[in-house]
Amino acid sequence: MNDDKHLYMVVHPNHALIASQLDPERFAKHYTQGSTRYFEGRLIFVELDPAFRHPYFKIDHAFAELKRHEDGRPKATKFISSYRTLEHVDFDALGDLYYCNSLGDFVQLKSADYDPQMRGDEMRIILEVNPIKMMVLTKYNFLEYADYITDPEMPKGAPKMFYAQLEFNVDDFLKEFQENPFIRCFVPGIHPARLREAITEVRTKPGKNVKGLSLDCPIDRISYKFLRHGFMFASHGKSKFYPLLSLEDVERNYYKFWKNM
Repeated sequence: MNDDKHLYMVVHPNHALIASQLDPERFAKHYTQGSTRYFEGRLIFVELDPAFRHPYFKIDHAFAELKRHEDGRPKATKFISSYRTLEHVDFDALGDLYYCNSLGDFVQLKSADYDPQMRGDEMRIILEVNPIKMMVLTKYNFLEYADYITDPEMPKGAPKMFYAQLEFNVDDFLKEFQENPFIRCFVPGIHPARLREAITEVRTKPGKNVKGLSLDCPIDRISYKFLRHGFMFASHGKSKFYPLLSLEDVERNYYKFWKNM
């Protein structure tokens, strides 16, 4: 077995750049099940080009310390950074993205051009995952939100962001809520009446394009099948998009993950 040198950026549940001798599949298993550090929930990480370098990270030093244990086991994790990680990573170095469940089963996603012809909606629910964790209702489309949240003049944003979108249709929700005001809201932690009030505020208040719904991002409590479009890495003027696979493709190619969605 070769002592491969892999570079992974974890964007959930923590913020970290990690060197490892494990391939992505074994890395996912180790992070969710094999480590002595307790963790329960989803794992989202991206494999980076091992040739990537930035003065902020001591990558060469970490690679030099990637040595097998005395019993022959590969070195699973050598943490390089756990602070302001995404901010200092070049999007061109991002490889495949791995969206993992708590068992270490995963879906492997490849980057692609974002299709602006995707179904439009009056409003969307954005899941901000890294480095800020929030859930917001917005009139901006999935790509427009990238420029909004990474604008240097926006005090609630960041230079770079990683976010997703929840499957949601305003009119369908309002119709269902009117028929049954005691429905259980599909958005974790949000009472349906609060969501209706947020929709009304964004619809009626001039210039109101974004409304915060939660000071946390409940990505661990949202099934893959309730996500929309894909995942977006964004900076002001640049983005990298990872489209979701269809549920049929997930069942066909990642059956173990599909069983536990």
